[in-house]
Amino acid sequence: MLRGIVFDMDGVVIDSHPAHRRAWQKFLRAVGREVTETELEFVLDGRKRDEILRYFLGELEPLEIAQYGALKDEMLQQLGEDLRPLPGIMEFLNSLSHAGIRIALATSAGRRRTCGTLEELGLARYFETIVTGDEVGQGKPDPAIYRLVAKRLDETPESLLVVEDAVSGVKSARAAGIRCVGVASPQRAAALRDAGAHPIISDFRSLSLARLRASFD
Repeated sequence: MLRGIVFDMDGVVIDSHPAHRRAWQKFLRAVGREVTETELEFVLDGRKRDEILRYFLGELEPLEIAQYGALKDEMLQQLGEDLRPLPGIMEFLNSLSHAGIRIALATSAGRRRTCGTLEELGLARYFETIVTGDEVGQGKPDPAIYRLVAKRLDETPESLLVVEDAVSGVKSARAAGIRCVGVASPQRAAALRDAGAHPIISDFRSLSLARLRASFD
């Protein structure tokens, strides 16, 4: 029986990928690292910020990670007006709330940015539990973040469903024993399906709780 749904944030609840891509490109250019559009795909795969920094800049000291992370977040904040809820998400969250489905969020982003963004967009009130990348030692695709969500909700993995848009996130959910719905464009759908997501949707306007329950049971 489906008792709760756990959402990733960037690219799932919030249409933030274009702004993230521009912010990372601007940040990397500022520190002398030019990257291709293909290389920038890494920042959209649900990784923790310190992992992204090391991927592009090599090994860094903790202080460097904190300083670089603050600079990148400042650049993202400057693009904040480009952030908006994914189409249909607020209506879908309302339908879950009215049906008594528990709602949680698990994101690789830090807690400060997560809570600030959700509050600004009027989404924070929907989530009874929020777990961020600050609270787990290993980021996605490691299952730690989704295991922690299940523990905080006091629900079995079998009673939960995850909604993800990144291959690493789908793998994280599946490794935690939780079924996963994918959010992707037609070009990215096959990769999520291969990672274990089913069904795949383009946004929440095409999804209903009845459809989820039918695919869940």
